[in-house]
Amino acid sequence: MAGIPLSIVGVDGCKGGWIAVSADPGHAPAVRIYATFAALVADLPANALIAVDMPIGLPDFTGEGGRGPESLARPLLKERQSSVFSIPSRSAVYAETAPFTTVDEWYAAHRRASAVARQTSEPPRGISIQAFGIFSKIREIDALLVAEPALRTRIYESHPEVAFCRLNNGEPMSLPKKIKGAVNPAGMAQRKALLCRYGYAQAFVDQSPPPGAALDDFLDAAAMMLIAARIVLGEARSLPDPPLLDRHGISVAIWV
Repeated sequence: MAGIPLSIVGVDGCKGGWIAVSADPGHAPAVRIYATFAALVADLPANALIAVDMPIGLPDFTGEGGRGPESLARPLLKERQSSVFSIPSRSAVYAETAPFTTVDEWYAAHRRASAVARQTSEPPRGISIQAFGIFSKIREIDALLVAEPALRTRIYESHPEVAFCRLNNGEPMSLPKKIKGAVNPAGMAQRKALLCRYGYAQAFVDQSPPPGAALDDFLDAAAMMLIAARIVLGEARSLPDPPLLDRHGISVAIWV
């Protein structure tokens, strides 16, 4: 994007691993799939700034609504607020790390992790199936940030629907991305139009996502790159402000 002095990257989790929309200074955006978050970081310039649609920072104990950022983000989204998952404590996220080979094992692991979540929250709260489904990706980023503290100034949590809301003058998207699990073309068109208002070429947002990613993953990553630009320019703000910190000193905030 014009005027940005370093590489900016927007990232979303996807079936194939991670989809990244990135732009180097003076160059048009590009899109690529990475199998792991570590591989993504290793492939980028050393000063690249990343905004990712994935919870970052895991408190030892959570309150009503999750870690803290979630309860501040939801009211902004009105009817879209169900897209913001409540993320439980660190011990709950790490309670079940073994691979699952059957659906029954998946649900049993979910029940055990929910029990840990209830023990480390007030009021006691279990885990939604949707939130449980992204725990392995949360752990990918968390492991990197625990092991490499220098990355904490380069990797920021954001959220696509909160990002679209902020980019849309504080109004949430009026149309959903999906209806009953299927892509909603009108909702996708609405988001594409907003992305183009912020500098994306129509041909870029109209392209098919690379194998391993869905259309909503691609558009969400594109929105994340706009948030990365806002962070670089000092235009983004955090929910909460200032960010919370977990016991490792990792920031707990949604940036928009």
